[in-house]
Amino acid sequence: MQRPLSFRFSAFTSLTSCFLLLALGCMLSSCWFNANYQGKGVLRLQGEWKADSVAMEKKLLTYSLYNFKFDCDSFRVQINTFTKVNYGDDSCRKAGHWSEYAKGNYDVKGDTLHLKGFFCLPNYRLKMEGDCFRVGVYEEYFLIHQKDSILKLQPVTSIIPFTVHLVKRTDCHPKPL
Repeated sequence: MQRPLSFRFSAFTSLTSCFLLLALGCMLSSCWFNANYQGKGVLRLQGEWKADSVAMEKKLLTYSLYNFKFDCDSFRVQINTFTKVNYGDDSCRKAGHWSEYAKGNYDVKGDTLHLKGFFCLPNYRLKMEGDCFRVGVYEEYFLIHQKDSILKLQPVTSIIPFTVHLVKRTDCHPKPL
């Protein structure tokens, strides 16, 4: 007498289930979950950097001075822009001087510093649309030349190079993301 088909099907299902559970158990026992931590970044950049002036700033109509803070693989930047151009009655530009802020991650490949993040408020919280100046993604590339505690930066999108000097050296202590 032949056994019912349903018995063979459930035996096959049980065997398959056991095999899958055994395989899953083996995979989970051979690995573990680590908390995600920020990367170490570039040791020579760790700290706060400040630009005091740009070459020929007296002759330029508009220029920007940058203040950077590099912490592990993260950056914060304050961009102070000065202009002699009259934009009319504009409450944002405050008589030819304004500041913008951004934060995100950076990397260095060869002689190029790549910053990618978002524009922020002065407290480095995400900036919403409808605010003054730029919002959304901040991305910039700089050609970088370092000598001791001085960085010469040449923005790829500009012809005006500038120099920043080290204000405060910091150590990287990666934090959980």
